[in-house]
Amino acid sequence: MYLEVKNLVKFFDSKYPIIKDLSFSVKKGELISFLGESGSGKTTFLKCISGLEKINSGTITLNSKYLNKNNIFVKPQERKIGFVFQDYPLFPHLNLEENITFNLEKKYYSKLEYILKLTGLKYFLKRFPHELSGGEQQRACIARALIREPELLLLDEPFSNLDSTIKESMKEEIFKIVKETNTTTILVTHDINDAMNISDKILIFKAGILQQYDNPVKMYCEPANCYCAEILGDMNKLFIGNETYYVRPENIKHVNKKSNYKVSVEKCFFQGKEYRIKGRFDNEIWHFFSKKPISEKKHVYVDFAKKDLIYFDPVCKNFFK
Repeated sequence: MYLEVKNLVKFFDSKYPIIKDLSFSVKKGELISFLGESGSGKTTFLKCISGLEKINSGTITLNSKYLNKNNIFVKPQERKIGFVFQDYPLFPHLNLEENITFNLEKKYYSKLEYILKLTGLKYFLKRFPHELSGGEQQRACIARALIREPELLLLDEPFSNLDSTIKESMKEEIFKIVKETNTTTILVTHDINDAMNISDKILIFKAGILQQYDNPVKMYCEPANCYCAEILGDMNKLFIGNETYYVRPENIKHVNKKSNYKVSVEKCFFQGKEYRIKGRFDNEIWHFFSKKPISEKKHVYVDFAKKDLIYFDPVCKNFFK
């Protein structure tokens, strides 16, 4: 594997480990999303990979070279890892070209024109950071990282400071750039859509432990536990016999005949090509979609296929409380 992390442990206080025992691997050119709630240790993990934080135990291997192992510790500047931070740290007194080429080795200057064309920045070279939009500043940081031909690119919440319109275009641009350069990339985010839209795989992290690591479709359709299921999207709860089941909103269909599932509509949200319906069934909040609007307080029947039911062991819920 191109990047391999084995049994990584990180703590500032041994009683409260941030990362308890993390193991996973990444192939060359893959884009991996690291997903978890605020405070779960996502940024600390990136700092461990990049060498900005020392790990307490475990190993990190990149491109067949140990970065961390027992007494081995490769300094951050020697790791060939590009790190794009959340707040786009550009030097305010340097123009865009000077920011990208700051402290750049001569052997990489031949890549400048290619990187500028790839990131769409060739016409902004003489502009200073305050003269650039948020999206342009972000691309400048990515260009600065990529021109150094990193073996691994780390992106820490790169879309959090962008408005929704720019954010969508930037997701597409970043995906295009990392795939065209075949750059192995780890994206840390709390946004489910970011992870689902551009990732080859998603890694879900909770309580210092890896919960699931797989491709987006498998993660969504076959979640490992209730936490993974809920973090990736809404779940409608229902009881069959003495067991609790869940079903995704998109698997629920509005039907014109009576069924076992009569929903009282509370809200109807227009979402372009369809409507998102919020209702209540058996005192549980349910969501589903409809091609036509449904009036509030109206009672409608819905149904779903048994194969779309998701079941978790009852102890799952208690574990994550």
